[in-house]
Amino acid sequence: MPGTYSQLLLHVVFSTKRRAPWVTAEVAERLYPYIGGIVRAEKGVLYDIGGIEDHVHMYLRWRPDGSISDLMRTVKARSSKWVQETYPNLAEFAWQEGYSVFSVSKSQEEAVKKYIAGQAEHHKREDFKSELLRILRAHGVEFEEKYVFD
Repeated sequence: MPGTYSQLLLHVVFSTKRRAPWVTAEVAERLYPYIGGIVRAEKGVLYDIGGIEDHVHMYLRWRPDGSISDLMRTVKARSSKWVQETYPNLAEFAWQEGYSVFSVSKSQEEAVKKYIAGQAEHHKREDFKSELLRILRAHGVEFEEKYVFD
């Protein structure tokens, strides 16, 4: 086969440092499109992004020749710098060191998009810690809970 064909769909979850509530609606309105631009510049496609004040969910297509760790390092570094420069009152803004990433079947795309779109409503019932632990378990990810959160 002379070409490379892929459909690498990912659900990525990452938090602000110490889960500080820095991503207000005002910040998110500008931050999310900015993150989309970073993903595009890195040759990915951001299909959906959402979250609440202390964390973000992204649904994206990634390329087979790039590592997700490189993408996330770039997304977090560039967006942190942008937030700090754009919002002087958020000079301490930072993302947590790690992230969680899950493969998504194309057949589950609408469910993932709906889940991301419903974050505000969802978090009236479940906090971020419980949510992330539930998702990790649902995907069969092995982890030690004491190391999941900073």
